[in-house]
Order: sequence, then C-alpha cells, then structure tokens
Amino acid sequence: MLLRGTISNPLPSLHLKTPLRLRSYAPTATTITNKCSISDEDLESRGFLLRRTISNLNLDHLNSVFVAVGFPKRDPEKIKLALENTNSLLWVEHKKTQKPVAFARATGDNVFNAIIWDVVVDPSYQGIGLGKAVMERLVQELLKKGIVNIALYSEPRVLGFYRPLGFVADPDGIRGMVYSRKQKKRK
Repeated sequence: MLLRGTISNPLPSLHLKTPLRLRSYAPTATTITNKCSISDEDLESRGFLLRRTISNLNLDHLNSVFVAVGFPKRDPEKIKLALENTNSLLWVEHKKTQKPVAFARATGDNVFNAIIWDVVVDPSYQGIGLGKAVMERLVQELLKKGIVNIALYSEPRVLGFYRPLGFVADPDGIRGMVYSRKQKKRK
C-alpha cells in the first residue's frame, strides 16, 4: 500500500518496556538548534532522502522494516490509521530503491506532551547514523512546537542509543505503567 498525502490530525502499538523522558523542561536557544550530526545535504550525498510526510511512503515496505527489527507484522490499514493520527513523523528513503530504511513518529497533545513511537532502522542500514538523524530532527521539531515533555518506550537492549540524544530514565522518578488485559488461564 502506497500512501500519498500529508499528516493532518494530532494524536500506539508497541511492545516496548522502558519509559524514558527527554531531560528538557523548557526550549531554549541551546536546546533548539538546527545542528544535526548528519546534515540533510550529507544524507542526500550518501543516497538518502529525509521525508516528513506520508507522501510516497510504501506501508508494505515500512512493515518489512518493522518485522526486520523484531516488531510484529502489522495490518497496513491499521498502520495507515496510526499515521493519520500522528503529530510528527520522519523517515529516510533510500534513493536507489525508493524504500524506507529509517522511521520514527510522535503522537501527543500538540501542546505539552509527546511520545515517540516506532523508531526503526532497517538492519542493513544500521550503524551509519540514520536512526540518530531521524531522532535528532524529530526531537527538534517537537521542541520548536514548545513540547518539552517528550517520552519514548524502549527495549532495554537499545537504551544506550537514546541516552546520548538526551533521554534519561524519568528525572522526577515517575514510573510508567501500561494497561494489560491478560487472559486468565482456564483449568
């Protein structure tokens, strides 16, 4: 399924366990910069395009990246609905294949709070800075909107990726909880 169009609505579906929050409480000149570890021009010279809308995003290809990193395969119609209810998203397209190779999105109230979801990089493209490029830009976009309570859920094995980007275990000691509706075993 190929999507064309832009995201218009504000407002998750992951099996991630550890809540983290960005340690930024008010955007300042120093927290909001356009300086990224890899510039848009450098990305393009390496054969990648940075995308901020769902235009030309092939959901089957995106789903393949989700599965490649260990997420469950998702119904493309549900992915489409989730993206239509996403506030901000960024994805990296490999110019040669025209496929998504990195992706992240944020939902929230568009004022105070945002949660980052679905941060993925195709395993064939990991280790070259694409995940960092997407995350830096997504956080900058949220901070520019004045959103300073930015959370994400992460598998423990990748916490080290997020810490250099400013994410820490909640500095206020708040522990996240998730609703769980587990089936009781019948005997």
